[in-house]
Amino acid sequence: MRILILGTGGMANQHAKHFAAIDGVTLAGGVDVDPARVEAFNKTHGIERGFGSLDAALAWGEFDAVANVTPDSIHHPTTMAALNAGKHVFCEKPLATDHAKAMEMTETAERLGLVNMVNLTYRNVAQLQKAREIVQSGQVGTVKHFEASYLQSWLVSKAWGDWRTESQWLWRLSKKHGSNGVLGDIGVHILDFAAYGAGSDFSDVFCRLHTFDKAEGNKIGEYDLDANDSFAMTAQLENGALGVVHATRWATGHFNELRLRVYGEKGSVEVQHRHDWSKLFTCLGDDIETGTWTEVEVDAVPTNYQRFAEAVRAGKNLEPSFRHATNIQKVLDLATVTDRDRAEHRV
Repeated sequence: MRILILGTGGMANQHAKHFAAIDGVTLAGGVDVDPARVEAFNKTHGIERGFGSLDAALAWGEFDAVANVTPDSIHHPTTMAALNAGKHVFCEKPLATDHAKAMEMTETAERLGLVNMVNLTYRNVAQLQKAREIVQSGQVGTVKHFEASYLQSWLVSKAWGDWRTESQWLWRLSKKHGSNGVLGDIGVHILDFAAYGAGSDFSDVFCRLHTFDKAEGNKIGEYDLDANDSFAMTAQLENGALGVVHATRWATGHFNELRLRVYGEKGSVEVQHRHDWSKLFTCLGDDIETGTWTEVEVDAVPTNYQRFAEAVRAGKNLEPSFRHATNIQKVLDLATVTDRDRAEHRV
């Protein structure tokens, strides 16, 4: 597989590193509107060809697939162009900025028979995969309740850099730069984490969003700091389970932490994932009488990058697909509607 890296910002380095490590995969080119950035990116990853636009790369055309690592608002037009040129697409999350655009991308990819996957990166967490397996095997019984959280702290900590001066963070706080805030940026991850681990999609949601004051006039240079910073959601799954999902960038002391607890009538599972470790705990069988939790060791699982390469080789789509991400996007859209209407909505 010859893959083009579209967009050469921070996350693009992860795409280049992971794809380059897969046997049979070649980094065919890099694309960015910033000539200096694409030149530096290509030099770092040993990529020969650089382009200033997707159109220029498509005119050249000597690649099989595109890794779309552009800002959220650019996913739709660039993915549509790549698909219509016959290229398989591995897109960063969220797939699009709204459900209608995501559905158009999904239907186009499926109609053209092209491999389409979304980089919901926490599918790479082996503990989450094992938790889903336990839930779906019936070991916890009927799922009654769940809790899911995604906590970051880069608005209060400089561990990842200074958001006040670095564009890679500032754009995530600005609607006009394509951001849907914490809901669109990491909400998509925790919604997938929760639904996947609990073994069921969402049926009903109610969400509150909030944007906190962060600078004088909530503006830094060209960036209006108006995208949401935190959300809290109550939700019900199609399997009947009731639960809560929340995420924020103000969780002081938590650099990048996801947690999921799934409670069933016969047992429970808990997944903890941080930037530096992951753990799975279970309370099953007789342990529910003593409240004893046991840590479960798990084997590594293939990454999304590996699954995409395999899907292209086999000519058969794998998860997480555009269609799955489109379903998650519908929940994200409804979350915004429920915040506006102050009323629950059915998915």
